[in-house]
Amino acid sequence: METRAYFVVGDLLSTCVIGTAVGGVTGLAVPAGWSMPMGMMAGMLLGMVLALPLSLVFMPAFGAMEIMLPGMLAGMVSGMASGMAVAAGAVNGLETLAVGAGCGLLVFVYTYALNARFGGLRR
Repeated sequence: METRAYFVVGDLLSTCVIGTAVGGVTGLAVPAGWSMPMGMMAGMLLGMVLALPLSLVFMPAFGAMEIMLPGMLAGMVSGMASGMAVAAGAVNGLETLAVGAGCGLLVFVYTYALNARFGGLRR
């Protein structure tokens, strides 16, 4: 992964936007009466479906591999967390936007830390 500021900001922006969008849609799609595993599975499916076209928006500016890995992961994690939170009754529809953004930020930090650990960062 790149360490230049342009690409780092692009990765941060893309993961947070994808996470927020997936969290919001999952908050609207998953009813509060579902069980937590059903909410998690529905959120993961929505995350995968929504993260692909959202990643395509960021690819021309920031590169395919740099966007796809954290973007798809952010979509799945955000969908699962938002789906479980809504099913448990812990958050309402709008609060899932914050859950999704937080998950996107965590995925960004995780992917950069993992790349640094295994020597994948280049200057």
